[in-house]
Amino acid sequence: MATGGAAFAELGQPKPWEWTLQESGSPVMDNIVWFHNFLFVLITLITLFVLALLVVVVIKFNAKANPVPSRTTHNTLIEVAWTLVPVLILVGISVPSFRLLFLELDVPKADLTIKATGKQWYWSYAYPDNGKFEFDSLMAQDKQPRLLGVDNEMVVPVNKVIRVQVTGADVIHAFALPAFGVKIDAIPGRLNETWFKATKTGMFYGQCSELCGKDHAFMPIAIRVVNDQEFASWVETAKKKYASGGTSTYASAAGPTQ
Repeated sequence: MATGGAAFAELGQPKPWEWTLQESGSPVMDNIVWFHNFLFVLITLITLFVLALLVVVVIKFNAKANPVPSRTTHNTLIEVAWTLVPVLILVGISVPSFRLLFLELDVPKADLTIKATGKQWYWSYAYPDNGKFEFDSLMAQDKQPRLLGVDNEMVVPVNKVIRVQVTGADVIHAFALPAFGVKIDAIPGRLNETWFKATKTGMFYGQCSELCGKDHAFMPIAIRVVNDQEFASWVETAKKKYASGGTSTYASAAGPTQ
C-alpha cells in the first residue's frame, strides 16, 4: 500500500486516503485553499467557544450546584453581543468570499481560448485561436491513474491565462478541475466560461461533476501543462494533422512534439 500510494502521490490528481484539498496549481486555487483554511480556523474557534459555554452551564448551573436558580430574564449587554458578534463574523467572512467569487468570475485578458464540449460520455476540445482544430478526449482503459487517464489530453502552456468556454452537446455536464479551482456547468444551448492560469507543468486531472447518464463516472478531464516551446510545437503538429474540416477529428496530445 505504501508503494502504491507513493506512485500516485503526484500533483494534479487525488491521493490515497486524502482528506485535504488537492495541492494548488493556479492562483484561483491558492485563494480557495486560503479561504478554506480561514473558515476552518474560524469554525473551530466558534465550536470550542460554544463547547466551553455548554461546559460552564452544565457545571455551574445544574440543580446540585445552583439549587436556587436566577430569575434574570433579560440582559441588554449579552443580547446586544450575541446579535452583533455573529453579524461581524458574517461580514468578516463575506469580504474574502466576495473577493474570491469576483476572482473566479471576472475572466482576465486571455492568452489562449479553448472550447470544451461535454458529450455522452467524453469531452471535445477546440482551439479557435490556433487553427480551429478540434479533437475528442475519451477515457483510456490502459492508462493510469485509473478512471482519469485519457487518450488525448488538453494541452496548455504554463503561466498563461486560459479562457475555457464550456457547453454541452446533449445533456448537462460539468467541467471540473480541483487543482485549478475550476467547476462550471456545460449546458446545451448555452456557452459558459471560466478561466485558469496553471503555475506548474505536469498532468492535472478532473472529471465531469454533473450526473449525466450511465457512464458519468467514466468521463475524465486531463490537462497537460507544458512550456511555451513545447506548446508551440504541439500546436503546429495539431494544425497540420488534425485541422477540423467540418468533421469530428482526433488529436493526440500524448506529448507536445507528437
